[in-house]
Amino acid sequence: MIREGRAWVLGDDVDTDVIIPARYLNSSDPQHLAAHCLEDLDESFASKVAEGDVVIAGRNFGCGSSREHAPLSLKATGISGVVAISFARIFFRNALNIGLPIWECPELVAEAKPGDRIKINIEEGVFEMVDKGKSFSAPPFPPFMQQLINEGGLVNYVRKKLSEA
Repeated sequence: MIREGRAWVLGDDVDTDVIIPARYLNSSDPQHLAAHCLEDLDESFASKVAEGDVVIAGRNFGCGSSREHAPLSLKATGISGVVAISFARIFFRNALNIGLPIWECPELVAEAKPGDRIKINIEEGVFEMVDKGKSFSAPPFPPFMQQLINEGGLVNYVRKKLSEA
């Protein structure tokens, strides 16, 4: 699967309270969460983010509480995924559990500027900076993880596997 969009560049230590403020945790509706995603960092994010866009971040993205609301709100905005230098471990697991692709690719993070066009080959873990003619890669997801992402997360993946049994 190939996706393309603009880069939204963030810094280090973006925590789950910044990704989705605690005042919105009374809902688990993905569209409600998406409407408030990153609003304390950038009030315009939810209204300007487009299908296929990519969040680019520094170190320790998703630190803080273990809420699944954070990756869920990002996924519901329609982004292709998150590329960072590193992720907080619980965010890493939660993101994959809900089917949000995430990669560690410090080289892309070092080059990306807000608004850069990024094309992602999700299966191969290849990132192309469309306007700059540069490419970077991260280890691709193993086949079962690609299936999990394609199914929309762990719950849907397990449901499908059980129905096939």
